[in-house]
Amino acid sequence: MLCALVGIMVTGVFAFIKAKKNNLNEVMMTFMLMFSVIGVLIGGHLLFAVTNLDKLWLFGKVRSFGDFIAVVSVIFGGQVFYGGLFGGIGAALLFAKITRLENFSGYTDIMAAGVPLFHFFGRIGCFLGGCCYGIESDFGFTTHNALISSANGVNRFPVQLFEAGFCLLIMIFILRLSRCEKLKGRLFHIYLFTYAIGRFILEFFRGDSYRGFLLGLSTSQIISVVIIISVTIYFFVARKSKTT
Repeated sequence: MLCALVGIMVTGVFAFIKAKKNNLNEVMMTFMLMFSVIGVLIGGHLLFAVTNLDKLWLFGKVRSFGDFIAVVSVIFGGQVFYGGLFGGIGAALLFAKITRLENFSGYTDIMAAGVPLFHFFGRIGCFLGGCCYGIESDFGFTTHNALISSANGVNRFPVQLFEAGFCLLIMIFILRLSRCEKLKGRLFHIYLFTYAIGRFILEFFRGDSYRGFLLGLSTSQIISVVIIISVTIYFFVARKSKTT
């Protein structure tokens, strides 16, 4: 939680400075981020609940308000990154529509680098907290005080650190691409495409199985495939419309 808060603050400062440098309204950039954080929290918990639909039977054992809160905390108590990502995107779109924000793509270009920056801190927090842990491996670390008991006492591949490093590389990559005029307004799509490929691969090194599986793929892998296909179609259509 502490790392996530640090990530929010660092990303906020980064976005504010970038907006000012790009001649955008830095105040609107800040408010859009704050609005998006609400969407991130809602979306992350909702997708976590989707991966825990098999636990809905627990509501049948509710006998008191305390039982109800306990069951809700089990089903909705965690966060799934993709849920938070889409929740944040939805909140940003809603904010832009309500405020009639001009040059929305300029703001999303900034967030194409800001999101992986925040995610970098988030995954460091996952590693320190012991969640989102990796598979059993000779190479890695052994935790003993993680909140998730199944993560303790076993040497595990530090997939959280690898994803944190990957997010940092994406941020640097996006910042380099932002210098290209032809790519302005499309950087967030590039971020989604790049992250989805990396996330699909990294999922094979995850050791926690509570995220939901279908056809041998995790929930996040299925979402990654959908993103890769969707962004590919988007760029194909955009390129085709440009040549006609």
